[in-house]
Amino acid sequence: MENNPSSSRIDRKFIERNRRNQMKALYRKLNSLVPHQSSREEISVTDQLEEATNYIKKLQMNLEKMKDKKNMLLGIERPNESMNRGKNMGLKCPQIEIQQMGLALEVVLITGLDCKFMFNETIRVLHEEGVDIVHASYKVVEDVVFHSIHSKVGDSAYGAAKISERLKKFMCDSTYNAS
Repeated sequence: MENNPSSSRIDRKFIERNRRNQMKALYRKLNSLVPHQSSREEISVTDQLEEATNYIKKLQMNLEKMKDKKNMLLGIERPNESMNRGKNMGLKCPQIEIQQMGLALEVVLITGLDCKFMFNETIRVLHEEGVDIVHASYKVVEDVVFHSIHSKVGDSAYGAAKISERLKKFMCDSTYNAS
């Protein structure tokens, strides 16, 4: 290799120009991903980076809020949230009691306020088993919901046993999956 100082200077200039062009392309790409208010003025690279940073932080906060909402809807409560509200409960385990009296079936479902889907799933299982729901009601006491479902089962006691088994399995599975 030659030790020509002007050749090495040209190489460094060429490398630096390529680096700057790559950085500009990356800035443009990043800037294209950030929503902008309609503005005709040119934004400096520093402002573009600041805007992108703020946008990413906003997305992260929205993601956390959505995760919290999802967990609330699924009945999962974070331990630090329960401490903040003065409760010692993290997960509220649903309970189900099933009693058969002849062709009548009574299902009592006890959940927390954040387990609304459990009632819907219980009704779905009952419908799938061909049960006629006569009456359904609920009562809220503090942060506990008592659901009562009165229904009429078919002729066989085996049907009631199968329903009881399915509902208890569903409760166990949903409690296990939530933890």
